[in-house]
Amino acid sequence: MLEVKDFSKKYRNNKKYSARHIGFSVSAGEVVGLVGSNGAGKSTIIKSIIGVLPFTEGTISVGGFDVVKQSERAKRLIGYVPDDHSVYEKLTGREYIDYIGSLYGATKEQKRHVTDDLAKMFEISQALDSQIAGYSHGMRQKICILGALVHEPKLWILDEPMVGLDHQTMSLLCDFIRKYADGERCVLFSSHNLEVVKSTCDRVIFIKEGQLADVVDLAADKNFDLNKYYTELNEEKKDA
Repeated sequence: MLEVKDFSKKYRNNKKYSARHIGFSVSAGEVVGLVGSNGAGKSTIIKSIIGVLPFTEGTISVGGFDVVKQSERAKRLIGYVPDDHSVYEKLTGREYIDYIGSLYGATKEQKRHVTDDLAKMFEISQALDSQIAGYSHGMRQKICILGALVHEPKLWILDEPMVGLDHQTMSLLCDFIRKYADGERCVLFSSHNLEVVKSTCDRVIFIKEGQLADVVDLAADKNFDLNKYYTELNEEKKDA
């Protein structure tokens, strides 16, 4: 569903690459975690996948569609939850979902499923007809999640989705992520919460200083010590 090949990104007037020669894929039915320290390049990769950030080298495809050459078709397959949970504050929650759904060509049934079923599950139904400007941080996260799901994307991407959520909502979201990836859909999310990553992901992609450090198959090793490995990986000196 997602294929990243020899991806590199260098910002203008910056001699150093923010990401260099990164390649990985995410298949239908998978939940894949993107892990790395602050500034490692995770958000650069994600923003390039969703098409809001041009990149320097390589190719990215979603569902077989090139994100540069076939950007509209690729984007229609993606649902994205940003780390800053940006929303249109003057809209109500229901208006926001309807607007995002219309942009992605969601059907009336898909919109109804989000506003009725998912809103109830994430305990936000009572706020759907209130202006988003009055939402709490957690409520904004939830409405971003619902907006990302309204068109039932094949690839659901979340950037640090657990920050600021209470324990109950975190647990609910983790369970839902696993269920969402059943069948022909998949999920890619970045997180600093290694416990969430271990309990939710099939594989973990480690990014270190803009490079692909390792890919670990958690599904093949249920006893893998993710915390220990991550600590050791960050203590290693970067190869010359």
